[in-house]
Amino acid sequence: MKNVVIVGTQWGDEGKGKITDFLAQTADVVVRYQGGNNAGHTVIFDNQKYSLHLLPSGILNAKIDNVMANGMVINPKALIEELTKVKDHKLYISNRAHVVLPYHQALDRAYDRANKIGTTNKGIGPAYTDKAARQGLRMADFINPPKFYQFLKETLPIKNKLLTELGEQPFVLETLYNEYKDYAKQIEKYVIDTSQFLNQKIVENKKILFEGAQGVLLCLDHGTYPYVTSSSPTAASVPINTGIAPWLLEGAVGVTKAYTTRVGEGPFPSEIEGELANEIRTVGKEFGTTTGRPRRIGWLDTVVLRHSKRASGLSSLAVTLLDVLTGIDEIKVVKDYTFNGKTIDYIPANIDEFKACKPNYITLKGWQEDITQVKTYADLPANTKIYLKTISEMVDIPISIFSVGADRNQTILIEPIFKED
Repeated sequence: MKNVVIVGTQWGDEGKGKITDFLAQTADVVVRYQGGNNAGHTVIFDNQKYSLHLLPSGILNAKIDNVMANGMVINPKALIEELTKVKDHKLYISNRAHVVLPYHQALDRAYDRANKIGTTNKGIGPAYTDKAARQGLRMADFINPPKFYQFLKETLPIKNKLLTELGEQPFVLETLYNEYKDYAKQIEKYVIDTSQFLNQKIVENKKILFEGAQGVLLCLDHGTYPYVTSSSPTAASVPINTGIAPWLLEGAVGVTKAYTTRVGEGPFPSEIEGELANEIRTVGKEFGTTTGRPRRIGWLDTVVLRHSKRASGLSSLAVTLLDVLTGIDEIKVVKDYTFNGKTIDYIPANIDEFKACKPNYITLKGWQEDITQVKTYADLPANTKIYLKTISEMVDIPISIFSVGADRNQTILIEPIFKED
């Protein structure tokens, strides 16, 4: 494959950044196609930890072209802060990407107080709302001072009235404009037509990785609505969010943890609590990259994985954090649910019905051996191989990658992803 999508198959936080970083070493371009700084990728290389929220995961490699595509909503202040942490880089920002402004964050806080969705309060939902309502600000206008000022002059009175009604402080036009026009000057050099750029790279036969934020279960259409994000992380959303033709995509790698986590509210059938959950959370460092919130812990759920496979057309799986399960005597895997006395193999669209689903498990023997130094699939303990084989068979998809630690070098490729020239 040449044009490959990296997709989260659960509720996000699966380790997509790590897998993208690993595959990016043989890629030419890495493209972030949706979301904003509500997401977080943690990449560790040579004991250095990098927390990325907006920037594509290829940003740590000076040879890679990194694209922030039109499907993103971008907080300029957060972007500039993040850019100070990386040195040599090649970055391109879509002139059609939408801009997150401070009033979006204030609205996010106010809405979440009322709805208890459990958002990150980064303004992502309100920014996408403005985009859909044709009231948003795109990068092309943000970097044009007269257009930006006129936009604020027309928009801010409406937003301030709403904010005041919701118990938030209003914003002063001149103060907001003066701060953000400086950010626009710093960002301007990166802004181009990224659709044109990407299509040219495809003509040049370059290897391109597309990475999203969050996971399929947080998709606005195919996730556990309303406990979702405000865009679609699925592979199906890549063409419209980047400006390339659908048939130019050649495959999608679904990233899944060896167990399941989620942050925020919403149903979670395989959730476990107590001492074991705390142990997994501690060993796996399961705290939000963006928020620091403790993640909820659960067993691997193959109903979720099959749902993600259907919605995103996965070619193979990458299983991360396999080492975290070391030392657990028995490991459970969800095979299906019981709902109203019947066995089902799907996620109900009705959120209350999904909450009522009870997981049905198979139980596998765990392993005690330290696998953090494993370099090949053959080196894995027998029970670890059985675990991976079981996942592959239950989801009916091959496993192409697994990881046994946080470092880039602890990622093992079973089957090649990129087509060689």
